Amino acid sequence: MRCTALMAGFVLTSMPAHAAEAGLALAPIWGDHAVIQRDRPIMVEGWTAPKRAVSASLGEAHASGTSDPSGHFALRFPARPASDAGVTLTVSAGSDTAKASDLLVGDVWLCSGQSNMEYPVARALNGPGEVAAAGDGGLRLLTVPKTIAMQPRTSFGGPVSWAASSPQTAANFSAACYFMARDLRKALHVPIGAIHSSWGGSQARAWLSPQAGLKLYGAEDMAMLQAFARDKLDAVSRFAPRWQEWYRGATRGSEPWRQPDSLAWSAVPKISGWLGWEGTPLATKATGTIWLRRQITLTPEQAAAGAALKLGVLDDMDMTFVNGHPVGNSFGWDYERDYAVPPAYLHPGVNEIMVAVTNSYADGGFQSKPEVLLLAIKGGASIPLAEGWRFSISGAQTYPPRAPWDANGGIGVMHNNMIAPLGALALKGVAWYQGESDVDEPGYRQRLSALIDGWRGQFGTDVRVLVVQLANYGPVQKGAVASNTARLRDDQRFVAAQAPGAALVTAIDLGESSDIHPANKETLGDRLALAARGVPMPMPLSAQREGSAIRLRFSGVEGGLHAWSGVGPLGFELCGHDGRDCRLVAATVEGDSVLLPDAGDAEVVRYAWADSPRVNLYDGRDLPVPGFEMAVTDR
Repeated sequence: MRCTALMAGFVLTSMPAHAAEAGLALAPIWGDHAVIQRDRPIMVEGWTAPKRAVSASLGEAHASGTSDPSGHFALRFPARPASDAGVTLTVSAGSDTAKASDLLVGDVWLCSGQSNMEYPVARALNGPGEVAAAGDGGLRLLTVPKTIAMQPRTSFGGPVSWAASSPQTAANFSAACYFMARDLRKALHVPIGAIHSSWGGSQARAWLSPQAGLKLYGAEDMAMLQAFARDKLDAVSRFAPRWQEWYRGATRGSEPWRQPDSLAWSAVPKISGWLGWEGTPLATKATGTIWLRRQITLTPEQAAAGAALKLGVLDDMDMTFVNGHPVGNSFGWDYERDYAVPPAYLHPGVNEIMVAVTNSYADGGFQSKPEVLLLAIKGGASIPLAEGWRFSISGAQTYPPRAPWDANGGIGVMHNNMIAPLGALALKGVAWYQGESDVDEPGYRQRLSALIDGWRGQFGTDVRVLVVQLANYGPVQKGAVASNTARLRDDQRFVAAQAPGAALVTAIDLGESSDIHPANKETLGDRLALAARGVPMPMPLSAQREGSAIRLRFSGVEGGLHAWSGVGPLGFELCGHDGRDCRLVAATVEGDSVLLPDAGDAEVVRYAWADSPRVNLYDGRDLPVPGFEMAVTDR
C-alpha cells in the first residue's frame, strides 16, 4: 500500500475491497450526517475504476477529476462558511453514483488516546443526567472501531457512521471529547463534528505515522513490521535476539529457553490468572516476568507434521519458545495465542515448550479455559495441554522490549487502521489524552513531537493540537521524590509549548489516587473547549533569581494567581544539578508570579513533581497551574 502527499493533506491510493465490488465508493468518513470543516478547502476522496472520469456536486458547488491508476480520486471543493443547513454530496463515475446527505459545515475535532479518552459519558460524574440531556442535532459523533494493521489502510476495521448526539449515541462516546464538543457548540454556535478514535492501554508509538515510525525506530524495525504482515514466524525470529539480549542483561546471562533446568520449577496450581494461585507469591503480586514450562512427547509422525501451539489468552505479553526456537511474541489481555510450529522445530520424544509471560498491571497469566490449551498437530489429532505445567518466577526487574507489531504498542499499528483511513479530511484540531502506558518508557518527548508532525502531515499544518497533561494518580508522596509520571507530564508541557498551534490542558487536579480513570471528565472537557478556542491557560514562563528569592513568572493567567485553602501554594521544590537533592520549599503568590526562597544553590524548580501531587494554585478562572520542571536562571 502506498501513501502520497496531496497539498497539505494525506491520501491513500489503494482501492479497498468494497470499492471494487461497488464500482464507486467514497472514503468511509464521507457518510450521511457528517460535518465538514468550515473555511478550508474540502477534499472528497474515494475509489472507482482506474483512470475513470469522476464528477461531483456539494450543494451548488461542482468538482470533477479522473481517478489515478490505483482507482483513487480526490475532488477539491472551495471552502464553505459554517452552516446548519444540510447539504448533499453526490459523486458519479459513469453509471455509478454515491451519495452522502445531511452534511453540516462547522468545526471537526479528532479525539484520540488511551482509556481516559475512551472513558464514556455514561460513567462520568452525573453520567445518567448528562446522557439524558445529550440531544443536539448540530453535534455529530463518530466512533472508530478498535482494530490494528501493519500497513496503512484505506478503510476502518468495521463500519462507521455519523450520528446526531442523543442519549443513545452519546452514552458510550468519549466523555472528554463529548464535553469539549458540547461546550464548543454552546460557545461558537456552529455545528461540531467529533471523531473518537482511542484504545485503552495503548502506547503513543502505536499512533505514529509510518514516516514518524521510520524516523524514530529505523528501517530495521519497520522491516520487521512489514515482515510480520507476510510471515509471522519470520518476524518473530528476527525480533527474538533483541528480547533475548534484554533477558540476559536483566538476569546476569540466564538463558532458560536453552537451559530450562537452570531454573527452579513449581507445579502450576491451576490454569487461571496468577492472583488465583493461592499459596504462591503470585497470589499477592502478579506483576513481572514468569516462566511457564510444559514438556510434551511426540511420535516421529507428529513431529514431522508440524503443529500449531494454542495457549489461549495470556495477560499481558509473552515470548514463546519450542525447543529453544522462538515461535511467538504477542501483547494483549484479550488476544488468543496461536503460534505455528514448523516440523524443523520439533523432534520425536520429549519437546520443551517455554513461555515467558510478562504482566505489568493487576492479574496476569492464563486467562482462558483449560481446554483451550492445545498442540494442534497438522493433519492429526490435537494434544491437550491443560495439565503438566510448571512455573518459575524470573529475576528480571525490568520490562522486555515490545515488538514492532505489538497490539498496544506496535509502531503505528493503530494509526494504520484508525487514523489513516480519515485520509485528507480537513480538521479544526486534535485532542490527545494518553501517556499512562508510556510512563516507564523513555523518549516520550520525541514520540509526542513525532505524533503531532504525523497529524499535521495528514490533516494540515495549521491543525490545532490539545495535549492533556496526565491526572494525579497513585499513593500520595510526603516529600520530594523521583517520579516518572511527573517527568512525562513535563514532556507533555514542553512539547505543547514548543509546537506552534498546540496547547496543554492539565488534569493534574482532577484525578483520584486510587483510580487511574477519574470520573470528572466534564471539567476536563470545559478546559479542552477553552483551549480549542485559543483561550490561554496558566503556563510557566521563567524562573529567575531576584535578590534573595526566585521569581516564577507565568503566562495565561487571568485574575491573578491564588493559593486555595492555605497561606501559600503547595508542591514547589528546589533542586540541585540535574534535579538532585530536591527539597520542598514554602512559596508565596505575588500577582501573576510565585516567589521561592533562594539559598543560592538551586538550579532547578519543580512544581507538583509526584505521581499523585496535591495542588492548590489556580488563577482567577479556577484554572490550575500544570506540573513542570524549569531551570533557574540569573537576571
